[in-house]
Amino acid sequence: MWTFDNVPVDKIAKAYGFRPDQRWLDHVRLSSVRLAGGCSAAFVSSNGLVQTNHHCARGCIQQLSTATKDFSVTGFYAREIKDEVKCPEIEVNQLIDIRDVTDRVRKSTDGKDGQAFADAMKAAKAAIAHKCSGNDENIRCDVVELYKGGIYNLYKYRRYQDVRLVFTPEDAIADFGGDPDNFEFPRYALDLTFLRVYRDGVSLDSRTHFLRYAAADAKAGELTFTSGHPWETFRLQTAEHLEFWRDRIMPLYFFQESELRGMLTAFSMRGAEQARIARDKLLEIENTLKADEGGFAALVDPTIIRNRATAERTLRAKVDADAALRAQYGAVWDNISATLVHYRGTLDRYRFAERGDGFRSQLFGFAKTLVRHAAELSKPDQMRLPEYTDANFPEQRQLLLSIAPIYPELETFTLTFSLTKLREALGPDDPFVKKVLGKKSPQQLAAELVEGTKLASLELRTQLLNGGQAAIAASTDPLIVFVRSIEPDVRAVRKDYDNNVEAPLGKWYGRLAQLMFKVYGTSIYPDATKTLRLSYGAVAGYQQNGRTIEPMTNIGGLFERATGAEPFKLPDNWIAARASLDPRQPFDFVTTNDTVGGNSGSPVINKAGEVVGLGFDSNMQSLGGDYGYNAAVNRTIAVNVGAIREALSKVYRADRLVRELAN
Repeated sequence: MWTFDNVPVDKIAKAYGFRPDQRWLDHVRLSSVRLAGGCSAAFVSSNGLVQTNHHCARGCIQQLSTATKDFSVTGFYAREIKDEVKCPEIEVNQLIDIRDVTDRVRKSTDGKDGQAFADAMKAAKAAIAHKCSGNDENIRCDVVELYKGGIYNLYKYRRYQDVRLVFTPEDAIADFGGDPDNFEFPRYALDLTFLRVYRDGVSLDSRTHFLRYAAADAKAGELTFTSGHPWETFRLQTAEHLEFWRDRIMPLYFFQESELRGMLTAFSMRGAEQARIARDKLLEIENTLKADEGGFAALVDPTIIRNRATAERTLRAKVDADAALRAQYGAVWDNISATLVHYRGTLDRYRFAERGDGFRSQLFGFAKTLVRHAAELSKPDQMRLPEYTDANFPEQRQLLLSIAPIYPELETFTLTFSLTKLREALGPDDPFVKKVLGKKSPQQLAAELVEGTKLASLELRTQLLNGGQAAIAASTDPLIVFVRSIEPDVRAVRKDYDNNVEAPLGKWYGRLAQLMFKVYGTSIYPDATKTLRLSYGAVAGYQQNGRTIEPMTNIGGLFERATGAEPFKLPDNWIAARASLDPRQPFDFVTTNDTVGGNSGSPVINKAGEVVGLGFDSNMQSLGGDYGYNAAVNRTIAVNVGAIREALSKVYRADRLVRELAN
């Protein structure tokens, strides 16, 4: 997971005989993009065409669907460019520059602790980002913490908020095999969607930087790269911190999300419309649960934490043996430990009050954003919460002013569930719980808020957003009134987390990273931070339970695997096209590229910088990838470009797309 300003070209050349030069790296970087909601993608034509996964665009697909026109079931193809439909909430970010700002950040925080450190850090990041963006809402600037604060880089993005749906297949083939096949291989999924970026109402001219489709399929042993945005890894955390994840955070998540999965399944059984509107949430929960179960299994196995503890003991011994190192770094581990003690005691309150686990509702999210925005707008930019700075708020505004449909029945259901969990976690006698619920049950309060609010109206949200503090203070909307009433309590929880958890962890992990630099330099890559990374590997099978897993499947195997029953039921158009399809055409394949969540939609490219595949998943052995990487068994799963062309031309008759991808 190498940052683009520190790619180990010598290692790549030694292993594979190919040395990427700066021109190659710049082209791949500028051709790769991020979906602001948390996936990866890439420009694949000169006309703004973007390739990503079906599951990454599922929100758009559902938002554009109705009870009588469900694109998850039928798929979608815009036969002419005028038929391409705008996604209500998708934003595309293109990384255009990386700058080191470590000295500027460090100078602002040196000698500070607690709230003073947190305030100085927030102010420094906001000031740097504000100067970078220059109040241009088409530019996004993020100060990115690498090596747990050992380095701070400024990432400058060009943002595009007019993104339109061009093509997506049916759920039945995009997610063929469903949950049983998820994180497994062999696979036979066409997890693909094409979007198009527009600027000023016309399709983007991307002729300078896009990744062409390779003419030939990748072969076993061939060098491959993935360029994507892995979300967050914990490969540099202390052993105690990993134990905290294993013993405290992950079990809480499993219990709650497993219960919600069961309840959403029951909700879906109320009828076809309920199944449709809950599908996106249910699939997201199932996917995340299975992924995190694999990560939990990796931490339960003693190997990772034992190895981390051994490495720490070795490093601490070096520190203890050197008076200068001991004076500067000797307290690092104890301070991280003390911070985790505080976090353990406040975790539930933070999760349920501030992070949102107690208020699962899109309408509540609107109200909270409006109330907070009005308050934050009155502050200097550098003193605002990060998500409300001038540089970052455009993303929040797009979500707030989305035209996506809202489903009151589902809103009431999820809000009832989360309020119930809030009461369970904090207890019915907790003052905050009493303030939230009063004399009402979770179901009564949820129904009252959802039925009473008018925030489903885009016009009202726009008025409240533009009206500022006066409009929010005067609003009698029950959800705005409710959020106003609990906001002081929730703010206090956020302040405690920022000052007493996030800030000290950032400070002491930064100090630990500085120590590691003295010992190891930048020969290791930083933990994932939702920023663009390059991974190199090769097409390769692996061993599992004593048998060899071949690196590729083919279209013929798809039809052999199909049973006619969910989740192995093929769409009718695939069955009709069977005779015309080449059964030997490689379908999905695996590589040794190091990817985790957030890499979904990453292009898999060859040394010529051509797309040979579309990454969409990893195998079960990779689910411990948040904590470490094992090249023997960790695999990225991708759709083959040959299979994409075969499907577009023979199943979907998407001739316009086929021609565009060939140019």
